[in-house]
Amino acid sequence: MSDTFEPKIVAFVCNWCTYTGADLAGTSRMQYPANVRIIKLPCTGRISPLFIMKALEQGADGVLVSGCHPGDCHYTAGNYHARRKYTIFREMLHFLGVEPERLFFSWVSAAEGRKWADLVAEVTDTVRRLGPRRSAWGEPVEGIAAPRLSANPVPFEAPAGTFAAQAEAMREKAKALLAGGEVGTVIGYEQGTLPGTARPAFVSTPEEVDRLVWNEHCHQNLAVYAARKPAKPGKVALVVKPCDERSLVGLLQENRLAREDVVLIGMACHGVQSEGALAPRCAACQTRTPALADPVIGEATPPTATADPRLEQIARIEQMAPAERWNFWQGHFSRCLKCYACRAACSLCTCERCLAEKAQPRWIPAPPDGAGNLSWHAVRAWHLAGRCVDCGACSAACPADIPLYLLNLKLAQVVKDAFDYEAGRDPAAAPPLTTYREDDAQEFIR
Repeated sequence: MSDTFEPKIVAFVCNWCTYTGADLAGTSRMQYPANVRIIKLPCTGRISPLFIMKALEQGADGVLVSGCHPGDCHYTAGNYHARRKYTIFREMLHFLGVEPERLFFSWVSAAEGRKWADLVAEVTDTVRRLGPRRSAWGEPVEGIAAPRLSANPVPFEAPAGTFAAQAEAMREKAKALLAGGEVGTVIGYEQGTLPGTARPAFVSTPEEVDRLVWNEHCHQNLAVYAARKPAKPGKVALVVKPCDERSLVGLLQENRLAREDVVLIGMACHGVQSEGALAPRCAACQTRTPALADPVIGEATPPTATADPRLEQIARIEQMAPAERWNFWQGHFSRCLKCYACRAACSLCTCERCLAEKAQPRWIPAPPDGAGNLSWHAVRAWHLAGRCVDCGACSAACPADIPLYLLNLKLAQVVKDAFDYEAGRDPAAAPPLTTYREDDAQEFIR
């Protein structure tokens, strides 16, 4: 019995081109390794990244995705959309600590039997040289310490009296909207149960308006309530910061909300506090005034040239070896309780039934263990790629203090660099995974 490692490789291939090319290689008696298990699908556009994660979860040492060349898709644009998906997805897995050499993407036409044979040989040889994966899906690599990250806090500063003046003006506007019957409910903030906290408030009469507050503790993204059916008849007015407004842009783009159904009370922003300092996402924020709000209350603090401390953290993660990155994330995900507070706080987690709750098939393992937690956070980050507006609601809601913002921000960087798109900026723009350009980069595709 040989001790040579023989990798298990799963290939998701297009029915029309790559599968036929593989068949041609076989009927032509071309020799290539038998390590690849082929799964045939109608189109690369239908090959979900979930399939890749499930293959890795179930023990695959490598994964290959292959389909028609651009311009030859039997469904016109399936491979163009696939190219965009995998541009983002491969970067996400790499950031999580999966070696990029375990993932392969290639165009193989029905006439390219030789290319298929050579591709399988190359993939098998590459993964064989890498060796077996050093840990199971969701389990840490033994013998490698999980690195820790820290960031220097940025002091919180706001002009004296600013919040009090804004709060008074906001209450006057809310009272006028309710008294005039323009809205049935105003959703804003009120004093929280504990000192130094605020919580969402739902006000439906002018007499209740005095409950509303505005201060540095108003960090929740109230856009999460915008797409829900209001408890009271009439329009809803939302108190919004600029980052909250960007969430509403996402809802408008996805037809989850009609602009005429909501009144936006915009608050010029000075940032919010987190653990006694300026919230990291606010340090380098360049958008201090809501652009779509009906009134904008107050004058914002001018943007500064402060570097985003989170980008330094991302750079440090990228400098880690793959096994260190893997253990960094497994160390954080191991604390996950599967409470789904991140999902509940997110204004763009709007699926009627979440994938995490579907059992036939069970894409995400239900228990709060290594495999289930990794799959959940990877799937959620992937679903928000090109949509997340960096409001920080998920990280703030997490009782386990998992730095979800780092994963979301990394994917936002990938989308910006690859497709020149920033989520939540333009209601008329097409989200990046709903469109494509024929000249999209594809250097990673063989």
